[in-house]
Amino acid sequence: MGLIRNISEHVTSIMERDPAPKSRLEVLLCYPGLHAVWIYRFTHRLYRARLFLLARMVSQWARWMTGVEIHPGAEIGRRLFIDHGMGVVIGETAVVADDVTIYQGVTLGGTGKERGKRHPTILSRVVIGAGAQVLGNITVGENSRVGAASVVIDDVPENSTIVGVPGHIIFRDGKRVVITNPREIRDPLSDALHEVVQRVDKLEDTVKSDSHEESRVSGS
Repeated sequence: MGLIRNISEHVTSIMERDPAPKSRLEVLLCYPGLHAVWIYRFTHRLYRARLFLLARMVSQWARWMTGVEIHPGAEIGRRLFIDHGMGVVIGETAVVADDVTIYQGVTLGGTGKERGKRHPTILSRVVIGAGAQVLGNITVGENSRVGAASVVIDDVPENSTIVGVPGHIIFRDGKRVVITNPREIRDPLSDALHEVVQRVDKLEDTVKSDSHEESRVSGS
């Protein structure tokens, strides 16, 4: 009865969040994100039993069937809604709390080859828009929203809306966040170019200083 109750609860939560389905049966039969989560529950048990290869094999089959890749080692809470689902990737050390909504093309991934906790923690009632990339050992706070195609590489406070590449907060606790200094929006490429310009300026100053010293010596 516990399994049936959990399935019913999951289907009900999807019906509440998605206006598209015409019936509960449609959700049960036609929602690959729902199927992916159910298969994950099984693979996670295998993973915890240290049947790592079997867990990965089943999860790869689920990826082929649903278009959703959930690593068996991830920690997934209740009522996760993966809408459409195609292209969603959830990494091994990711943690997803209750009532989270994830749209297609989202990655909860790492940023390199680091060990240990290397994937994000998504707290309850977060909504992550299509194509967003949430990367690294960061936390997205409760009730926050990540805009479509955003790249999030830093912690996000609760009750926030974050957009852009890299992501920056535009709403916090229902109030608009006004950024008066454009440098507050971290842009790794702009930072790198700024550093190159500074080094070129220093090099030009050094060359001018050396030329001036040579001219002075020659004149004397």
